[in-house]
Amino acid sequence: MGRLYLRGSASLPLSPPTALHWLERAARQGLDEARLLIGRANLQDLRSIAASDGVTPPPATPALAQSAEPVRPAAVEDEGLALAAAAGESAAQLALGLLLAGMDREGRRVPGAAVQFKRAIRWLTQAGQQGQADAWFALARIYMNGGCSQRSAAAAQSCLERAAHLGHAQAQLECGMHAWRQRREDEQHDVRALYWLQRAAAQGCAPAHAALERLAPPPAGMAWAAQLAQHLSGEQAARQPLLVARIELAALFHLSRAEALLLDVCAADQGHCLVVDIRALYKRSRRRLVLVRTGRQRQALDRAVRLFEGHGAAVEGNYRQRLYRLKTWLARCDSALLAA
Repeated sequence: MGRLYLRGSASLPLSPPTALHWLERAARQGLDEARLLIGRANLQDLRSIAASDGVTPPPATPALAQSAEPVRPAAVEDEGLALAAAAGESAAQLALGLLLAGMDREGRRVPGAAVQFKRAIRWLTQAGQQGQADAWFALARIYMNGGCSQRSAAAAQSCLERAAHLGHAQAQLECGMHAWRQRREDEQHDVRALYWLQRAAAQGCAPAHAALERLAPPPAGMAWAAQLAQHLSGEQAARQPLLVARIELAALFHLSRAEALLLDVCAADQGHCLVVDIRALYKRSRRRLVLVRTGRQRQALDRAVRLFEGHGAAVEGNYRQRLYRLKTWLARCDSALLAA
């Protein structure tokens, strides 16, 4: 069996059993390492090793067959990526697709690079189907490119959402901002916007964190329930469980008195945020979103949802009845505190 040496480093012999096997193993060990080895190797030596092992070597490209000069590293690298991509290596498919699209992993255009969008779309789609989030993000950039014959805003948004679902922070940021801009068409888009922004911020995306602080700032004021929640007892929770749950939510999410008493707790819980919307019952209010930021908030909201499930509005009465019950309870608490 022959030996393959890295050009410029004769002390590092490589003895792969076959050319294809060597390429596939290098690609599996890591794309950067594979590209380095392929880029420095002498392709003619690689083909002779494959032939000595009884393996039919891959056909040479016309440019490589006509040239007796040493193969240029870039040409070897491109052919090696094509071999690894054809073998099903998702990382190689991603790298080849980006190379053909003339862009980097962040979707930025590489100056002076020639592009072949149709071939790039083919390889990037295959890489994306194997779970490469960067591939879907690159495809979104391609479909938004005016020079692409398959330009489609809908296809670009679909690819962007696929990348976001796979955990691509920049895609999550862009999905969040796109949903926020669409909130006038459907007000539920703001809930979706906060979902994507919160996921991007959790990955350390500074623009997403800044957008969250701007679109859903931490609530301040309306601390009327904070002190009251500290004096809740088990007896009170047993006598007025729904009212106690509302007071606890008001203290944790900084709800106004009207919001605390009229909030539809089950409908308001969106997992990552609380939709505070009582406009149908209290005309002076406005719809707002409050992020679920802590484990304590999440636990309290889960308890409240379980408590309110199966209880209709008739159980608590209308707003005046709930307000009267709250004021009566507050008066009793004040009397007890004064007596103590």
